[in-house]
Amino acid sequence: MKRVPEPQELMDGVPQAQAYAEADFSEANELFLDLFDHLHPDAFRGTVIDLGCGPADIPLRFACRHPEARIDAVDGSLPMITLARRAIETAGLEDRITTRCQHLPTRELPASAYGAVFSNSLLHHLNDPHDLWRTVRHCASPGALVLVMDLIRPDSATNVDLLVRQYAADAPEILKRDFRASLHAAYTLEEVKAQLDRCGLEMLHVEQVSDRHLAIMGTLP
Repeated sequence: MKRVPEPQELMDGVPQAQAYAEADFSEANELFLDLFDHLHPDAFRGTVIDLGCGPADIPLRFACRHPEARIDAVDGSLPMITLARRAIETAGLEDRITTRCQHLPTRELPASAYGAVFSNSLLHHLNDPHDLWRTVRHCASPGALVLVMDLIRPDSATNVDLLVRQYAADAPEILKRDFRASLHAAYTLEEVKAQLDRCGLEMLHVEQVSDRHLAIMGTLP
């Protein structure tokens, strides 16, 4: 199935951001954190950057699993960052999770400053996927851990329909529409591997980790 890019990069509408924040993505977010724990079984004590943090569910969950870690949560959508800040304040974690409203690509993020670089469900939104990989290289310190998870594009429109019915049948219409668009905009394993090769990140491992997700993970030199 041919890729169809997202109509917009950012979830910058308040209703869209609110619907996303209220949705239950716990299964996928826990999978993301389990993948990190497999990559780094010990307690993480460094600083993490989460690119495309959304309403900060992953930073909050990661902070609970790794109580000595600090997290910079970055998103280009002001409504989404506003919701993230609210959730972080409610959890009382403002001293450990810092939010940044910045859109990729940007050189305003600290260079070589992070011991781990995260991103979940951002790659397929970007007009140029290499904006993510260049940012990963810019932000990561030597020896940094990298974990990027995203949707994987199904091989047919029929399988898109099956996944939407399975995972979004009872979701609000705005989320159902976005999920369908995201599946069409997602990349295949081969496409992601080609992106990594082009950006000098061929040391990262790419694999399918669920019926709808792929993950890119590893340690930088």
